[in-house]
Amino acid sequence: MSEITDAEKVRIASDFIKHAPPGEFNEVFNSVRMLLKNDDLLKDKCVPAIAQYNVGQFVPVKLDGVARQTLITPYNDLGNGRFYDEVSKKSFKYDHVRKEASDLQPHPAESGITEQWRQALQTQLDTYIDEHYAKSGTGVVFARNGAFTICIESHQFQPKNFCNGRWRSEWNVPVGDGKSGSQEMKGKVLSQVHYYEDGNVQLFSEKEPVLKVNVSADFDKTAKDIIHAITEEETKYQNAVQENYANMSDTTFKALRRQLPVTRAKMDWNKAQTYRIGQEMK
Repeated sequence: MSEITDAEKVRIASDFIKHAPPGEFNEVFNSVRMLLKNDDLLKDKCVPAIAQYNVGQFVPVKLDGVARQTLITPYNDLGNGRFYDEVSKKSFKYDHVRKEASDLQPHPAESGITEQWRQALQTQLDTYIDEHYAKSGTGVVFARNGAFTICIESHQFQPKNFCNGRWRSEWNVPVGDGKSGSQEMKGKVLSQVHYYEDGNVQLFSEKEPVLKVNVSADFDKTAKDIIHAITEEETKYQNAVQENYANMSDTTFKALRRQLPVTRAKMDWNKAQTYRIGQEMK
């Protein structure tokens, strides 16, 4: 068998990195490093995969002197490893491996009506985040080239309980283009959970809702209506995921088992905890 080329090693390593479960990037990175056994190759060729992972995961980052975190997303990417924070009006260099921000510089704000819309939306979004994502949530309104995008990230990493999860959502907000009345707002909501105690189970759910929102010349009222619509849709989505998860034990997990156990008697799932399986198998 011919030896694997460096290009193939990079492709395989990058694929592992891009599919790292939330909260487990460091573990995957260290495992890839051990497999690759070539730090120079990892540093020079795998950084694009790491950057793609961070951007896709909406990784939060804390800037010195700024109260709220911002996010690493495609919507605030300036290129050459620099991003900007809409709230503080600062750009920064982002180290995708260390996940640290440095070299903060002033960044020009959007002018006129664009900034008015952004501020009104951010004010309502901050309230929503504080009420619904208090433990670990970041929401940012990005305004770029006349387009407004709301990005939300929240996560719970509990490695001691062998469970990690991340919530991401993004919404294309139909304001700032002079249109009014009922407008279409497209979004994408993603949730990913990894549970790995005595096993390896991942839940990945994605939905792309389309909502109707009313847009008027009143910035504050429109912003409030938009965030209210997002709140209702994300709450409905979360409830549906939780209901589906609760029902999995009665449907999906049952389907994974044989219809009859070795005793040849049907299993009473309502009394599953009372069975002494070990003795019955003797």
